[in-house]
Amino acid sequence: MKRSEMMQFIQSLNTNEASRVLYGLLDEDPLLMKKIYDMAVKVAGDVDADAIRDMVFSRLDGLDMDELNERSGRTRYGYVEPAEAAWEMFEETLNPFIEKVKKNVQRTLPAAAKAYCIGIIKGLQQYEEESNSDLKDWVADTPGDYIDAAIEEWRKGNPNNEDIAEVMNVAKGGQS
Repeated sequence: MKRSEMMQFIQSLNTNEASRVLYGLLDEDPLLMKKIYDMAVKVAGDVDADAIRDMVFSRLDGLDMDELNERSGRTRYGYVEPAEAAWEMFEETLNPFIEKVKKNVQRTLPAAAKAYCIGIIKGLQQYEEESNSDLKDWVADTPGDYIDAAIEEWRKGNPNNEDIAEVMNVAKGGQS
């Protein structure tokens, strides 16, 4: 079988199958552990703050009033204030990004955690400055709260003073 055919087959594996192959290789050849670990750190640590910014902005800007109207008002359990429903929508959108900061802190990938944090901050700032979403009026203070939450989560990784200064500069509207 040609290399290209083997590669095509390997690329056709779903996530579960690829995972089973990887763990099978590790069981058969424990010396691969360091090599795989190094590659995993490289892949997991490759975070582009600008790409995160774009995703945060896009997802927040995509929140719409139709969903807010569906979530707020009279329900069979009482009444949900539109501001409360907007906050929940905002929170549900941003929590996966905050979780990525937390995950990178736990993995001891400080550069990736910092890049995620900066991306979140910049995405929130862009949302505040550029979004024309009607929902934005319902969450006026929320972006600032989430900037603080992202920084707080990131700081759990005990970053150095230089990184702290850089992130705080970005949070104040400066560039990184």
